[in-house]
Amino acid sequence: MIVPSPYADLLDLIPVTARTLTVCGSRSAFWEYGDPESATTIVMVHGFRGDHHGLEPVVAHLPGVRIISPDLPGFGESEPLVGRRHDLDGYAFWLAAFLKALAPTGRVVILGHSFGSIVVAAALAGGMPADDVVLVNPIAAPALSGPRGVLTRLAVFYYWAAATLPERLGFALLCNRAIVRIMSVTMTKTRNHGLRRWIHNQHDRFFSAFSDRTVVLDAFRASVGHDVSEFAARIPQRTVLIAAEKDDITPVAAQYRLQTLFADASLAVIQDVGHLIHYEMPSPAAAQVRTFLALAETT
Repeated sequence: MIVPSPYADLLDLIPVTARTLTVCGSRSAFWEYGDPESATTIVMVHGFRGDHHGLEPVVAHLPGVRIISPDLPGFGESEPLVGRRHDLDGYAFWLAAFLKALAPTGRVVILGHSFGSIVVAAALAGGMPADDVVLVNPIAAPALSGPRGVLTRLAVFYYWAAATLPERLGFALLCNRAIVRIMSVTMTKTRNHGLRRWIHNQHDRFFSAFSDRTVVLDAFRASVGHDVSEFAARIPQRTVLIAAEKDDITPVAAQYRLQTLFADASLAVIQDVGHLIHYEMPSPAAAQVRTFLALAETT
């Protein structure tokens, strides 16, 4: 079953083309939205276990610019990395190589959501070029220290069990729809029944779109073993952090601390939302991006 997106009408107004690039020996799928002649290109990096679909609500509210949204290697339609683990070093290396192969002209903005914020931060700290940086729901501190640290520990046990079981059973556990729904319900804050139904459907459809067990386990370890604060001091680019008042993974206080570690960072806190800003509050998030980049509204 497919639940219609509440943002479909806006997204339908934006041209989109599916493309691929060969990066690090494997095929990386990406989607190009908007005006290919735009002076600004925004490259978006999605979060753990997601794919490019998760950031489409934000794309829908950013008409008039060129947006590149890839699936991370091993997730969605992108093939796994060749000869590299799907850990933070592997993903940061891939992102820098992807951007180099893409070779965008004009102003280049890198946007990362959740786990994508860590990948983006690691790649930038390693020297990946960019003009501006946007981090949405950035992982500002170790996940185990967040407001729902107990749930994070349960997640660690869940992924440990998936790694310990025989391959077929472990893969089945990772794809278990009941567990995926529990994760979705835990993260969703909106009281809008229709929006909640669509968010759960998105997780049902795309949260298990990974190539194999090793990919998702390596990525999970990277997501809970690192955070943006490790890399912030080595990121010279102008940065905006778009955080959530009710984020169960990173408390707002940690976001304020993270802001001080950057050479040039501002912080915007969106009220009454948690770790799913991209699903529940894409319009306010896009407005923050527009303000930060001083992009004109397009009707």
